[in-house]
Amino acid sequence: MLHVGILQFTLEIPYAESLKDKRNVIKSLKDRLRRSFNVSIAEFEDLDDCTVATLGAVVAGSDVPHLNSTMDHLINELHDWRDGTLADHQLEIISPQQ
Repeated sequence: MLHVGILQFTLEIPYAESLKDKRNVIKSLKDRLRRSFNVSIAEFEDLDDCTVATLGAVVAGSDVPHLNSTMDHLINELHDWRDGTLADHQLEIISPQQ
């Protein structure tokens, strides 16, 4: 059975002075998270704000504990991120009804 983990999170990037600065920082973060956690990730809100980014990360699998563990590690990585601050996050695991 396929389960999907969805993490929506907001980052504050206080040192970005332009959208170009923000794009560079977010691109670097997205690439690292993709490599480390094998997640799909996209920015979907706050596109015109150079100091705030709202992104979503999605991972799919058949083992809910593994999905939870992956997302917990991802959240810990975001807490430790040196280029900004994790301002908010929301995690949801979607499982099909039996």
